[in-house]
Amino acid sequence: MFLVVGLGNPGKDYENNRHNVGFRVIQSLADEMGIILDTVECNAIVGKGERGDDAVILVQPLTFVNASGESVKCLADKYKVSLEHTIIIHDDLDLPVGNVRVKARGSSGGHKGLDSIIRQLGSDEFGRVRIGIGRPPGRKDPADFVLCDFTHKEEEEIAFAVKEGEEAILDIIKEGFQIAMNRYNTAKEEE
Repeated sequence: MFLVVGLGNPGKDYENNRHNVGFRVIQSLADEMGIILDTVECNAIVGKGERGDDAVILVQPLTFVNASGESVKCLADKYKVSLEHTIIIHDDLDLPVGNVRVKARGSSGGHKGLDSIIRQLGSDEFGRVRIGIGRPPGRKDPADFVLCDFTHKEEEEIAFAVKEGEEAILDIIKEGFQIAMNRYNTAKEEE
């Protein structure tokens, strides 16, 4: 069983924010897999389905990004999902807009949502799909920047990144992290 969690903030006011790109990937995955996100469990919107022989739980926490660990821990415990089958999709300031990277484990890199998840799970040994949102211009506070919407031009890149993030998740489920990391982390570096 895989627990796939997209980070974001609930509500219409945040819907198109940079911080909500994880929610967008979850919705894209749900559409692709025919999963309906219609249940509330552990303070999160949840949808369940299958991919091949694997059960998949798609999650959009309702806790706001900085407290995402509460929902992740509750669902991981409830469904007895291992760390290696837990995948978090999140925005990343350190990647250019639209870049997608896969990581099998690691630190939070200063992302408060990941900090919350690491603290709640007591480990950083879970996978991530990182979606680049770019750096804030000038001296703009990163905390304010992540709550801004993408520009029209950036939105085109993000649409591709959401689809690529969806494909990365499906590749992880089917072939594992190493193959997905080789596919998504090296392709753009060579361009």
